[in-house]
Amino acid sequence: MKLLLKNMRVADPVLHIEGCRDILIVNGRISSVSKCGGQISADLVIDGEHRLTVCAGLVDMHVHFRDPGFTYKEDIITGTEAAKAGGFTAVCCMPNTKPAIDSPETVAYITEKAKQTGVKVYPVAAITKGLSGGELCDYDSLKDSGVIAISDDGRPVENAELMRQALERSVGNGLCVISHCEDLHIINGGIINKGKVSQQLGVKGMDRASEDSITAREIALAASCGAHIHIAHVSTRGSAALIRAAKADGVNVTCETCPHYFTYTEEKLLSRDADYRMSPPLREEQDRAAIERAVIDGTIDCIVTDHAPHSKEDKADFCKAPNGVVGLETSLAATLTRLYHTGKLSLEEIVTRMSLRPREILGLQRICFEAGSAADITVFDPDEEWTVDPQNLHSKSKNSVFKGERLKGRVQYTIADGKVIFNRKGE
Repeated sequence: MKLLLKNMRVADPVLHIEGCRDILIVNGRISSVSKCGGQISADLVIDGEHRLTVCAGLVDMHVHFRDPGFTYKEDIITGTEAAKAGGFTAVCCMPNTKPAIDSPETVAYITEKAKQTGVKVYPVAAITKGLSGGELCDYDSLKDSGVIAISDDGRPVENAELMRQALERSVGNGLCVISHCEDLHIINGGIINKGKVSQQLGVKGMDRASEDSITAREIALAASCGAHIHIAHVSTRGSAALIRAAKADGVNVTCETCPHYFTYTEEKLLSRDADYRMSPPLREEQDRAAIERAVIDGTIDCIVTDHAPHSKEDKADFCKAPNGVVGLETSLAATLTRLYHTGKLSLEEIVTRMSLRPREILGLQRICFEAGSAADITVFDPDEEWTVDPQNLHSKSKNSVFKGERLKGRVQYTIADGKVIFNRKGE
């Protein structure tokens, strides 16, 4: 099978290719990258018309596919359909399923079910058995089953010594440790950011100290044993500052954030719409601006989605609804709208945060536009404008924080192992 991507702009932060190119893909790998205008035969030709952009397939380090156990919200099939439509060729699914991802059997269930999808699904195993915060999991058996990272995401590891032990073991086993930084005692039942909006609505708030204190703890623990720590979904100016300072001090810390944290503030909650509730919550303008700065200057390594589907019934009651929003199908578009079309980041810098750095952090194979590279590729139109209609999303759940928004930039094709797994025109 020969696939030709013709007249494509290339966003490659490794090779920095200028001008349009023709990319020939043969048997799942890039065969050649040449200047446009040559005579190349192929079984399938996709013409970018000097308008579409190609980049290495996007990688989302942080999704919740709810499978096994909560498949009325999402499952591996619908989750990967959403991933394809968002341009993602690889995702890491978090362990707060039922049962939790804490055994080789559950890992095997997920990877086997994902084989048919075309998306590379990497299960993230639990740090503690059953996400209980008690006994550590058997990391050797989990790594042998295909796990590349561990996390108790959905909640923190409350016992600092257990977290230190997990970090210490990661030095030897090479598993990326991902921390959900929230002190549950400080949150104490809070449902949105603690501030003027929570006061105005008369609901309990989450003090930003809940995130900042655990971020500081994880940095100290990682430094103590020379381990790598990855901080999930950074949302506060305090955490961004702590991470920036730790990096300057040589601590091996990386981190991620989501588009909603550099786009929106707690003002969205004035509508009392639970689709704007997530954990950690939308913060104040100073936090939003600080997160945006941290993405721009590289303090924040990765842009992820924290894709967290919930049913319409789950989200019906503002005060009782679970936290979480879907994001796979809007992530690239929201990032382009907020950061590229405002001149704050180049396309190459966005690809760095949405593909290159996640691959580096997880130890995955690097992809660039040269002969021999794997053909996991995202093709997008950076200038197409569209309005987010949740009913048109591929996810089983429709709780999008970007609903009704006019975004600029849209995925057209997703290619994995040289095969077109998503075609906007043919969906």
